[in-house]
Amino acid sequence: MEDLVGLLRIRVKRGINLVSRDSQSSDPFVIITMGSQTLKTSRVENNCNPEWNDELTLAFNDHNQPVNLEVYDKDTFTSHDKMGDAEIDVRPFLESQAMDLEELADGTEVKRVKPSKDNCLAEESRIMFSNGKIVQDMILRLRNVERGEVEIHIEWIRVP
Repeated sequence: MEDLVGLLRIRVKRGINLVSRDSQSSDPFVIITMGSQTLKTSRVENNCNPEWNDELTLAFNDHNQPVNLEVYDKDTFTSHDKMGDAEIDVRPFLESQAMDLEELADGTEVKRVKPSKDNCLAEESRIMFSNGKIVQDMILRLRNVERGEVEIHIEWIRVP
């Protein structure tokens, strides 16, 4: 892979109060895209508060490429219904990753990221040094939908 900088592991943990796209519930799954890469979680049947806990890994070679998250309701005979989307703002995370932080104590907070009009955060997010890695937990508010949030965890994997 050309100019590989590192790998971004995204654990899609759960959906919170997602909209119902079927008669009573939804069968949600998540698609993560960055450039030409597209990754998909498993589907959870009949649940507007699904627990996925799926790990997806993107090969990172351009810090300026947006990382997008879309939630869909799986339909068998028609096209999948969109249940919202969010952009994962990885810039503060990548800035923290670029700092020399290997001497920090485990559990040290590196940075706080507040919700703003420039990100999809539903609440403040903390970038932490944990088990020798920079990690961040986020709750993303979905756009283009009446309601819904998705909780994710990201971590950086260095490549030799």
